[in-house]
Formats: sequence, C-alpha cells, structure tokens
Amino acid sequence: MKRKVTKAVFPVAGLGTRFLPATKSIPKEIMTLVDRPLIQYAIDEARAAGIKEFIFVTSRGKGALEDYFDYAPTLEASLRKSGKDDLLKILETTNMESGAIAYIRQHKPAGLGDAVWCARRLIANEPFAVILPDDVIASDKPCLQQMIEAYEETGGNMVAAMEVPHEKTKAYGILDVDRDLGDKVLVKGMVEKPAVDEAPSNLAVIGRYILTPKVLHNLDQNRKHGRTGAGGEIQLTDAIAEEIDGQGVYGFRFKGQRFDCGSKAGFLQATVSFAMARPELRDEFMEYLVDLVSMREAAQ
Repeated sequence: MKRKVTKAVFPVAGLGTRFLPATKSIPKEIMTLVDRPLIQYAIDEARAAGIKEFIFVTSRGKGALEDYFDYAPTLEASLRKSGKDDLLKILETTNMESGAIAYIRQHKPAGLGDAVWCARRLIANEPFAVILPDDVIASDKPCLQQMIEAYEETGGNMVAAMEVPHEKTKAYGILDVDRDLGDKVLVKGMVEKPAVDEAPSNLAVIGRYILTPKVLHNLDQNRKHGRTGAGGEIQLTDAIAEEIDGQGVYGFRFKGQRFDCGSKAGFLQATVSFAMARPELRDEFMEYLVDLVSMREAAQ
C-alpha cells in the first residue's frame, strides 16, 4: 500500500541575485504577484494537494519569510476593530499552525539536490513532494494535486514535465522517454542541462516532484563521495535518475501554464496573467494595456 504524500520541501535558500537590488533586503519568495507573495502561491498549491507538513530549506537573511507565516496579533486586532472582516479572512490564509512548518538552514549553495538533502531527517522514510516557488503554475486544478492523483496510480517517483523549444533544453533537466502513456511518460534517462544537440527530447522537468525516500539515500551517497553533476553541484536530477531501474521514474504532463518567476521577464508575464484573472482588476487593467499598445503603435 502506497503511503500518502503529506510532507513537502520548499528550497528557498537562494540569494535571488537576478532581482537585485530588491532582494538585498527581502527574500525573493516574498516578492508579490499582484498582492500575494510567490511563496503563498506555493503554499496554497501544497495545501490543496493535502500537504500537512511544510519544510523550508532557508539561508541567512530569510527572516522575513519566517515572519510572513506567523500570526500578527496587532494587525489582526486593528482589522477586527475596524470591521474589515474581508481583509481579516485574507490575512488568516497566510497563518500556519504551530508545528506545521519547519525551517532548516542550508549553509552554502551546493545545488538543488543538496538543499533537498538538508531536509532528510524530517522526511525520514516517507514519500515527499518538492515545490520550487520560482515556478508558478496557473491551472484549474493545482499542479501538485494533479500529480498526487497520478502518483496514486503509478507509485515510484514523479516529476512535472512540459515541452520546451529544443534550443532551450540546455537550461533544464531533460527526460529520455521510454514509453509515452499520454499525460504520463515512463522515463529511461534524465540529463541535467544537456547541450542542445545532445538533448534526448524536449520534455523538460519543472519545479514539482514527488519522490521516494530512496532519493534521499542517493543524495546522501553522492554528497559523501563528492559525485557532483552539472555546474559542479549536487543535482536532484542525478539522484532521481538512479531510481529509473529501481522504483521507477515518471514524467507528468500537467495541465496549466507555468511561469518562470526566477526571471524578470517571467515574473512580469505572471503579474499580467494573474492580474487579468482577477475580476476586480481585469477591466481597468485591460483598458490600460490596450491604451499602452495603442500609444506604442502610434509612436512607430
């Protein structure tokens, strides 16, 4: 009988240098899409998928991230006194119950695999999810929920996957497909950031994973023996690939639109898309965008 996935790891130790100077004083994960920080989208997705324990792998300077999920008695009392119940309800969605969230430090950047390895003692011998907050996915059914439903059929390890242009395969972990099963593919190989002419497909891994505890053992061994991957780092992709002939690895073609909020262009695209999805903002924002395009065309 497969155990339910109730734990998720959020690797948030990165410095966010692509967003300097903003990230000089605030964690990148606190930067907002419309009126919610990136990390809130990740937490909401995890909650919808049935995650009960949230493990954050952090680093120095992430105090604001920890404070975000804490209760704010003074602010809550002020909203209650002012009768702003709608804002109070919004604020309550950011609170985490005592014991539901844990923070672990990654002392130096050594790759995504190393960050996940840091959470090994809290994961113990259970399957677990990994969510990268930089990858924000707009979908009717949250991506991780889609994956968990698929995982209940397959077991093993599962990675979210999407097709990318061949010239961009060098920026992703790429799947070598054994069998195409529709929304799922059985994987026979994984390559981290291959040269374009060496990519086995254009099916790229993006920031959602469901993994067995055996992957943690693989990470531990790779770390102990100095087996690094692309960029000289401990790669999560390498540890997952070791399970292809073991408990199996599946790629899952999720339904939804992924935004790379680790890049400025992706962050701006997500901001526009999520703003347009808000009924109270859509009309005014659309009017502004139409006027902006008209002025640009008139100037050409």
